[in-house]
Amino acid sequence: MQFHHHGYVSQNPRVQAPAGVGLDRPQELPEHMDVLIVGTGPAGMIAAAQLAQFPQVQTRIIEKRPGRLEVGQADGIQARSVETFQAFGFADEISNEAYHITEMAFWKPDPEAPQNIVRTARPADDPHGISEFPHLIVNQARVLDYFGESMANSPSRMSPDFGWEFLGLTVHESGEHPVEVTLRRTAGAGAGSTAGAGAERTVWAKYVLGADGARSGVRAAIGRTLQGDRANHAWGVMDVLAVTDFPDIRRKCAIQSRSGGSILLIPREGGHLFRMYVDLGEVQPGEGAQVRKTSVEEIVENANRIMHPYTVEVKHVAWHSVYEVGHRVTDRFDDVPTELAGQRDPRVFIAGDACHTHSAKAGQGMNVSMQDGFNLGWKLGQVLTGRSPATLLSTYSAERQVIAQNLIDFDKQWSTLMAQKPEEMEDPSSLEDFYVKTIEFPAGFMTEYTPSMITGEATHQELATGYPVGKRFKSALVNRVSDGNPLQLGHLAAADGRWRIYAFADAPAPGAPHTAEPSALAHWAHWVHTDPASPVRRHSPPAQDEDSLFDIKVIYQQTHEKFDVTDAPRAFLPTVGPFGLTARDRIFGINPEHDIFEERGISREGCVVVVRPDQYVAHVLPLTDTSALADFFAGIFLEATDAP
Repeated sequence: MQFHHHGYVSQNPRVQAPAGVGLDRPQELPEHMDVLIVGTGPAGMIAAAQLAQFPQVQTRIIEKRPGRLEVGQADGIQARSVETFQAFGFADEISNEAYHITEMAFWKPDPEAPQNIVRTARPADDPHGISEFPHLIVNQARVLDYFGESMANSPSRMSPDFGWEFLGLTVHESGEHPVEVTLRRTAGAGAGSTAGAGAERTVWAKYVLGADGARSGVRAAIGRTLQGDRANHAWGVMDVLAVTDFPDIRRKCAIQSRSGGSILLIPREGGHLFRMYVDLGEVQPGEGAQVRKTSVEEIVENANRIMHPYTVEVKHVAWHSVYEVGHRVTDRFDDVPTELAGQRDPRVFIAGDACHTHSAKAGQGMNVSMQDGFNLGWKLGQVLTGRSPATLLSTYSAERQVIAQNLIDFDKQWSTLMAQKPEEMEDPSSLEDFYVKTIEFPAGFMTEYTPSMITGEATHQELATGYPVGKRFKSALVNRVSDGNPLQLGHLAAADGRWRIYAFADAPAPGAPHTAEPSALAHWAHWVHTDPASPVRRHSPPAQDEDSLFDIKVIYQQTHEKFDVTDAPRAFLPTVGPFGLTARDRIFGINPEHDIFEERGISREGCVVVVRPDQYVAHVLPLTDTSALADFFAGIFLEATDAP
């Protein structure tokens, strides 16, 4: 991270200097705002944390609870989410307190004594090394705490407005703040409000995001409904402290018994707590209410029956619940009627459980929900700061609805396999085979966005085969030229709303210095820095730092000691801060043991890889095709003179 360029910083550098709305943020919920987020779950909090990096944007996030979440239902943190946490600055902290999953055990009936269970497989959690980030288990409440800290430390100084319940909204056809929202003050509301419990008030917003859960009031207000299979299988879930002789109690397990159902066992953070999803069987029509009354004692009894000959003596129950599995998704994630798609821009959005519901077995709910909020947050920021047209916001529903449907399809397969009795399976190893074969999907790395105004065609994919257009930018080790430090290139991309442009240099002629003229890289860099058609010159706000919109890095094919940082073109040495200091952290050589050109299939002719603010590859282009790069960004950004 960069700091000191605005002057010496003696305290925590993660606490950014206040700016914009953060300079005089009203404690009381204002009457007018740019964005109102309803719900402080994962989708809402990550969207708020991203928007907090746009201090010109007045964003508020409300929650009907009187304070922070204390016990969350979600706990699985996939590697893609940890990668996202890295961008928000807290991957290390949350990893240190979390439980790490490195392998998963599968238990099934003993063929010689089927009333007992035996371990049949113990595959690695990430056998193919698809990510350098771990698979974690940590309480949802802690995830929200970290996003709250990110918001509080941002230039916007944002914090949730607790104690406000959403009642309804109306989208008007005109007005600067066309979304009229009715709220009610809830009991136990904290300081900073003159309204007493039960008082109603109206606020006006330019945009509203409903991240208010499976029973979303925002979803209902815009006429969206969940479509798909209703619940027909019940599970009891409990976080417990217990004494047990089961040997894998500290290992993630899928347990299938002969006739007593199944268990998904998840060790929790702290070394002692663990979670069990215990099969309660099929739910017949009209019996849902009765099943939901299943006591924790009955859940424990079922668990012991499934785990025979092992026993679990529960000493303390931290939390428990009963839920029914359903797989449902809305047809759109915004308020634009299907028949008007493409004819008007959206004003209201839904994210997370408000638009897709599924089982908890694959550990996807919180993870996919966070990517919903991340996807939308930077888009709202670009539009509201005048950098992009409002048509950008239509890409949110177009991109995320497809991802949600893919999740539903995957979860149907996984939860069906989990609920099957071993004797019903054609292949007794079906469950573990499916787990290993599909590991990239639950890890969060199968998302692939299709071509749109923010994702180009894969016309030149052969120039960077390891960076598929539309998929997330996979990090690799490089060495920074300025100091020789080996660093993960992808880890240097903060969730600051900027686009990343990675220029991979072409190979120099034999015996020539790396900066030899002419070269495709040198020509490209000169164009980027000087040509009026360059996206940097055309779209960057003139009064801001040179890198305020684009973070441009170069990776040479030589090792770092072959040249000096000052040998690089001016495009990679931007001036930053009020003192006009030179940033020297954008220039890299290959790591001698991990050549990124080899590991990521980068052409020795060089190329340009464009990455969106949410870490997905937007384009791969030749160094020689500057017009294609200019045209791509011209479709996303307004002219710099049009931006405030």
